[in-house]
Amino acid sequence: MEFVEKKILPRYTQFDAAHNMQHVTSVIRRSLAIARHTTADINMVYVVAAYHDLGLCGPRAVHHITGAKILATDQRLQRWFTPTQIEIMRQAVEDHRASASHAPRSIYGRIVAEADRDLRPDVVFQRAIDFGLDNYPQLTEEQQWQRFREHMTEKYSATGYIQLWIEGSENHHHLEELRKIIKDEQQLHSYFARLYSKAREKRF
Repeated sequence: MEFVEKKILPRYTQFDAAHNMQHVTSVIRRSLAIARHTTADINMVYVVAAYHDLGLCGPRAVHHITGAKILATDQRLQRWFTPTQIEIMRQAVEDHRASASHAPRSIYGRIVAEADRDLRPDVVFQRAIDFGLDNYPQLTEEQQWQRFREHMTEKYSATGYIQLWIEGSENHHHLEELRKIIKDEQQLHSYFARLYSKAREKRF
């Protein structure tokens, strides 16, 4: 834990507001909570959660692959884990992405994939707005709204690509709530306008 807290987590300070220190610590906390109801090694779960988004130091589209390589080549982890354990953790980081075309290959991938999806509507909406403002600051509010709406439909709607891997998790309930809001465009825009205004105030 000392190694992770001093050498790994601070790297998240260089990422956007949707993937910052608050995000990774939240994913760690949720991962550990889920792991307690499984037979997973708690130390492996902790490391997977801590490393899961480190690949954002490169192109976002392949951040899961980059992050997996970062974990696999970090020789410092050999102090605590066997080569087999490191390979399992590498796969878990690679498998965590929401748009992955296949199910995670182990319980570790399923745990971090689930923990990475805090599907409370306000959290989902705020992260999407923060990402838009951080990565596309040149867009007008109307253009940000269009980007936001398209992302919500593509990822979280009834036909979206997001998948949940832990049966009975609270995310199933939150996803249903999300889908009801997304289906009602007027309600969705109301959420966007309120959170967008707050996000702009923080930045400017």
